[in-house]
Amino acid sequence: MVGLQPSEVPPTAAVKLVGAGAAACVADLVTFPLDTAKVRLQIQGEAGGSAPAARYKGVFGTMATMVKTEGPGSLYSGLVAGLQRQLGFASVRIGLYDSVKQFYTRGSEHAGLGSRLLAGCTTGAMAVAVAQPTDVVKVRFQAQARARGPRRYQGTVDAYKTIAREEGVRGLWKGTAPNAARNAVVNCAELVTYDLVKEALLASHLMTGESGSPPSVPPKRGTPSPRGLTGLRAADNLPCHFVAAFGAGFCATLVASPVDVVKTRYMNSVPGQYGSAGCCALVMLRREGPAAFYKGFTPSFLRLGSWNVVMFVTYEQLKRALMAARRSGEAPF
Repeated sequence: MVGLQPSEVPPTAAVKLVGAGAAACVADLVTFPLDTAKVRLQIQGEAGGSAPAARYKGVFGTMATMVKTEGPGSLYSGLVAGLQRQLGFASVRIGLYDSVKQFYTRGSEHAGLGSRLLAGCTTGAMAVAVAQPTDVVKVRFQAQARARGPRRYQGTVDAYKTIAREEGVRGLWKGTAPNAARNAVVNCAELVTYDLVKEALLASHLMTGESGSPPSVPPKRGTPSPRGLTGLRAADNLPCHFVAAFGAGFCATLVASPVDVVKTRYMNSVPGQYGSAGCCALVMLRREGPAAFYKGFTPSFLRLGSWNVVMFVTYEQLKRALMAARRSGEAPF
């Protein structure tokens, strides 16, 4: 068994909420420069926006240009808002996914694809309702270039105040519709893919080299096979989590990139630049063509792929560590 062994008792909702938020923060710390590069590439070519004059080429070329012209700290611009976002956002969309899935299946252990998709859409929308202002501030910070005159915002608190003062409270909720759409898509692609791939790997025992054939003497009806339970626990390891998370990251990037680009453009736009998210998408299509919707695809995949791997692997281990602490009385939940 690689990593901590799975608990005999399923993790509680509180453990999942805390574990998801903490794991997402760890993933953000590791992959934030890739996310910043993705945002810069997505807003490149935007007319009338706050995009910098520098021309970016590729993921690592963008990061190198930013370090050269703005300093290494520019790669982590907006990190505070990003961590605030994950504490509220990931806790809801990931931590509540299993609970909502059980709600749609009425407590059944066997969830169909429809129930998983509904659960992903529901928790994704709930998360946007909680964390939208932090997402707006994060994108604004990542988009502003330090090398061109005065900075748009001087700090995280200043950004919240400035946006509320200049654009009203609605400014903090700018782009809620495209963000909700984007996160419904991402959540479904991410969590449902991870769910299905992990389930398939556990059933086939590919991560342990054992066959999935049943034992020669079947157990009594209603009694789980000891060999089956042992095999499942042995297969539920870090390689299994890594493969499932990588697949989740690829699927999420593939289906969510167009919505993600529109969301980033719209949230970063100055007041009056676009009438709506739909108007933003039409302007992009007319001025830059269909390829504009996949701007920054490589950094999106590098970021989402690596983010998913770090987050899910950390999340699985945190759940086991928190359950172990809970059994020993060291955890308050």
